[in-house]
Amino acid sequence: MMSHLPEKMWRKCLEVIKDNISETSFNTWFLPIVPLQYENNILVLQVPSQFFVEYIEEKYIDLLKMTLYRVIGTGTLLEYRVMIDQSTGQGTRIPSEGNHAKPALEPSSTAPKYMNPYQKQRLPEIDPQLNIKYNFNNLIEGKSNKLARTAGMSIANDPGKTIFNPLFVYGESGVGKTHLANAIGVMTKQLHPEKRVLYVSSNTFQIQYTDAVRNNAANDFLNFYQTIDVLIVDDIQELAGKTGTQNTFFHLFNHLHQSGKQLILTSDRSPLVLAGMEQRLLTRFKWGLSAEIEKPDVELRTAILKDKIYRDGLEIEEEVVQYIARHVTDNVRDLEGTLASLMAHSTLANLPIDLQLAAKVVGRIVNVRPRATTVEQIRDLVCEHFSLSVDAISTRSRKREVVQARQIAMYLSKQHTKNSLSSIGTLIGQRDHATVLHACKIVTDLMEIDKSFRMSVKEIEDKLKA
Repeated sequence: MMSHLPEKMWRKCLEVIKDNISETSFNTWFLPIVPLQYENNILVLQVPSQFFVEYIEEKYIDLLKMTLYRVIGTGTLLEYRVMIDQSTGQGTRIPSEGNHAKPALEPSSTAPKYMNPYQKQRLPEIDPQLNIKYNFNNLIEGKSNKLARTAGMSIANDPGKTIFNPLFVYGESGVGKTHLANAIGVMTKQLHPEKRVLYVSSNTFQIQYTDAVRNNAANDFLNFYQTIDVLIVDDIQELAGKTGTQNTFFHLFNHLHQSGKQLILTSDRSPLVLAGMEQRLLTRFKWGLSAEIEKPDVELRTAILKDKIYRDGLEIEEEVVQYIARHVTDNVRDLEGTLASLMAHSTLANLPIDLQLAAKVVGRIVNVRPRATTVEQIRDLVCEHFSLSVDAISTRSRKREVVQARQIAMYLSKQHTKNSLSSIGTLIGQRDHATVLHACKIVTDLMEIDKSFRMSVKEIEDKLKA
């Protein structure tokens, strides 16, 4: 039977360590560690990877050594076990450098020592202010965020060295901009622990700058930010109208960019329509990649819900998941809020999570109205949207606007009614089922490549739900 001694020892060590470092650093570098055994005065800790060993040895070995001596006893030795094969449990053991006493310092020479001004000074560790819950593992990819997500992962692998500098991510509230920004920072710290990464909201940046000016410490403020390797600024639009802060950020941007450092900015709107910003800043925002995160489509909403359900260990019927995905359409935050509310109602009222409960909960978050259920309603709505008469799309006309309206009506009828293809064709211009099938393919393909067309179809769909 395996002894529980290592777990007890390590638990006591974690209590000490937690009091001496930030919560983010503790959660990132110490919570994943698993104590394996304690024999012959050697504590063996299992770590996820080699870079964990290197990072802990560089940043935390003194704290770790002091903690082991305090909890277990002076002279306690430390070894790491790095997993090689997760399936077989095989790994390799690495002794800590902290096991060896540091050599005594040589007697100081009477000769004066000079500091080389070109020698890079080692900077102290900083708290990156990241939320490690926001990572790439739970940032589900879809059409709406693929470009931004892919660029973000490229940056994390090689910060400051890609063409995506700066990365300017924009989109409406709740679509995942802050999640992506943090995920880039978290992955960067995992792959490049030596990098100085900092996440800061524009509001916090503005407050810090104002305080620095008030305390005659503006140069110190700027000097600190110039040491950052990966600077993540959330909600950059909040600097609109703040002339002094913008001026400082302009100089900071130039310094970091010219030094090969990475900048990641988020905004609720594109640089093209960002009012209240100096033109020279807007120009720089467009130097790298401007990537929009759009509202999640139904496929992505479904994937996000299923991932959240799986991670929370829940069991929810497919029809309930689909109902939520169809009706909660605006953003990811609403999806997560719906699930939390659903669980609360189910637990407190001791009710099963079914369609009835889902409809009740969703109805309190979004306006759920019955959708159009007939082909005639959809046909009439499409004609109204394109300012066409119903007779027009029932003719054999080959005018582009008429053909397109007819195809959209057929596509939406297939999506939103239970009518057969033949029935849809008959009701929309006396066409056969093959014509309807072809129309659906044309509309699907156009929605993939033509954003304006896609928006038109979505506008009509929104009217169907109104």
